[in-house]
Amino acid sequence: MKSTYLPHWTYDARTVSDYTGRRGEHYYVTTTHTDSNGRTTTRRERRTRWYPARGRVARDFDDVLVPATRRLPADRLGKLQPWPLKQALPYEPAYVAGHHSLRYDVEPQTGMEQAKGIMAKVIEADCRRDIGGDVQQVHRVDTHYSDVTFKLVLLPVWVGNYLFGGKTYQVLINGVSGEVQGERPYSVVKIVAAVTAALALVACVVWLYQTYRA
Repeated sequence: MKSTYLPHWTYDARTVSDYTGRRGEHYYVTTTHTDSNGRTTTRRERRTRWYPARGRVARDFDDVLVPATRRLPADRLGKLQPWPLKQALPYEPAYVAGHHSLRYDVEPQTGMEQAKGIMAKVIEADCRRDIGGDVQQVHRVDTHYSDVTFKLVLLPVWVGNYLFGGKTYQVLINGVSGEVQGERPYSVVKIVAAVTAALALVACVVWLYQTYRA
């Protein structure tokens, strides 16, 4: 395991988004059905009325985090969140002494596009809440960004690699919270054995239930 400071970009922005979509409201009708034997049944079916919707939502984003290195899987780094970014301190060489640290290889402009993707999911959720109703469809969202700022932060991660069965596996640990993400080997034989044992247990329970019920 190596204690490593990994570079990340954080972005702040104010956003205003205009959207168009549809609001769906459920209602129920009773329908009658006749089967091939002439038997008639009724059932209650849910249907949806759709109404056009448009509006505007606004949100301020603070510290949207994007990995600034391609040397480690971005999805796995993302799962190490949350980080106590409010406790971040200005850089001092003494902080990283004795630890590994990586330089960023993701430019801030590229990171901003990734941050916009993260923001877009939050903005769409805001649009859906604004539309209301039982279900929503969002057709278009136009977002204006202002007061955009960014900064580079170094976050402490323990990085470990181990070899098993001729394959290398990697483990990442959040150096603050202890959150662990990584890979591990799976034994097909053990998985099959576990599934077989579970099925046998279910069959046993069913047999006992039917036996004692009788």
